[in-house]
Amino acid sequence: MEKSLTDLETIKSALDKSFTKAQASALNPLALAYIGDGIYSDAIRKYLIGCGHQNVNFMTKTSVKYVRASAQSLVIHALIPELTEAEHRIVKRGRNTSSQVPKNAKASDYRYATGFEALIGYLYLSSETDRLDALIIQSIELVNQQLAAKK
Repeated sequence: MEKSLTDLETIKSALDKSFTKAQASALNPLALAYIGDGIYSDAIRKYLIGCGHQNVNFMTKTSVKYVRASAQSLVIHALIPELTEAEHRIVKRGRNTSSQVPKNAKASDYRYATGFEALIGYLYLSSETDRLDALIIQSIELVNQQLAAKK
């Protein structure tokens, strides 16, 4: 049941909401991908700032290389063998969810990217912070390897 977006108690409750693994996995895969997209984008921004970058134009252009569908698709394909059964189910649910594919992305890349984002959202909402951090670090390393190979 949806709550009022303007009620102060609802705001506080929603921001403090914690989810069990079962509750998080029961959410709509696109809702998981929605939060996962934000969490992953935030992590990439922190990574770029943590590397000492301060030029916003550079960081914006560079972050796209990590968050675009083709990069996320590459990442999730590499990570699949390392995922638990539950994590793999989340990726499959996200990948198989029907959504509008942007013009600048291949449909297969976009579907797998949605699966990756759903996994990130699931791990975040279920407070699996160690696992979330480990997969984000691996994803950055994988994209860095791909970028280095293109040079």
